[in-house]
Amino acid sequence: MKTVLVVCHANTARSVMAQALLERMLARQGIDGAIRVRSGGIANYARDGMIASLDARLALREEGIHLAEDDFASTDLKRHRHLLAEADLILTMTGLQKQMLGAFDEARDRPVFTLREFVGEDGDIDDPATQGEEVFRVCRDEIKRCLEKSVPRLLMILSG
Repeated sequence: MKTVLVVCHANTARSVMAQALLERMLARQGIDGAIRVRSGGIANYARDGMIASLDARLALREEGIHLAEDDFASTDLKRHRHLLAEADLILTMTGLQKQMLGAFDEARDRPVFTLREFVGEDGDIDDPATQGEEVFRVCRDEIKRCLEKSVPRLLMILSG
């Protein structure tokens, strides 16, 4: 089974939304069993076991994805480096996160891209934390747009 690892700072908002949206996209194409989607946080303040942010869960609910508090717990990639080594593709939300992954031996031989870079665009997907529901919606929609655009390339890379 191939694995896509989605990375953000704390693994409570952007990467949670990206994981849930990508899992649904793959399921709708009937290939969810062949590709596992995981997520994790890379910042110093990332911790294991944090719940997904309420605003992220509300933004996902508007997409028909119901993520209860106990459906998700954050993962600190500094403590779970094996997830980096197991990933066949790593997608970050920002260039800084991509750069931070360079400090981990486990990520050095992995293909690592920012989500926008993966779809041929420049720029980061900024953290919506503490900015309210509307900013989370905009962030969710941007992640969804990039993921929809990335699925053909993602499938090509993971099948090769």
